[in-house]
Amino acid sequence: MIKFTPILLAVLYGLLMYFFSSRRLRSELDEHSTVLDDPTLSAMTKRMADAIDLHRIKVHIYEIDPINGLAAPDGRIFITRGFFNKYKDGEVSADELASVIAHELGHVALGHSRRRMIDFSGQNALRMVIIMVLGRFLPGLGVYIANMLTSLLAARLSRTDEYEADKYASALLTKAGIGTAGQKSLFLKLDKLTGVGGRPLAWTASHPKTADRIAAIEANEGAWKNGIS
Repeated sequence: MIKFTPILLAVLYGLLMYFFSSRRLRSELDEHSTVLDDPTLSAMTKRMADAIDLHRIKVHIYEIDPINGLAAPDGRIFITRGFFNKYKDGEVSADELASVIAHELGHVALGHSRRRMIDFSGQNALRMVIIMVLGRFLPGLGVYIANMLTSLLAARLSRTDEYEADKYASALLTKAGIGTAGQKSLFLKLDKLTGVGGRPLAWTASHPKTADRIAAIEANEGAWKNGIS
């Protein structure tokens, strides 16, 4: 039992960290967000809600400048003020911003927030095991290797979530009659909009490459046309 105590403590630490970070995020969002009030986007979210038999898809604006969307652990959906301003300035279309909302709804519907809690706890336990094993043979280096390996694992899991949310969004946008053109065109704009220069190595990035995401969407569309789910 004593041998497994560090691993159990690592899992508990992960759960506690996730719990407190979620509470902190909820408080931050409560204090710095407003309900989205735009007739065009409201009409589009109504079409999406009707497509999946929801009364309403409620979207909030998070009052920060960076370009981003967010699915909070409590199920709320946010777009940042910076993203909304790009839409108001004409740099992002209504269809493109609707695709962001559909993507974040995908994270909620697919339970990614809850899964990330489990993943985070598991990664802490894995990190502890690697440190314990490698610490015997590579004193001083075990911690760095453990951190690198668990970071690579976290990035891989995050990319999987992004592909799944993309697929959900594509299906929803198609069912709502909005289509995926805006989803794909937004991906082509994102690096410029967010000010991202060089891309990180594929295996360290938390999001898939733009070309890969568009290819996956088109592959899903092709499968759906052929009756493959």
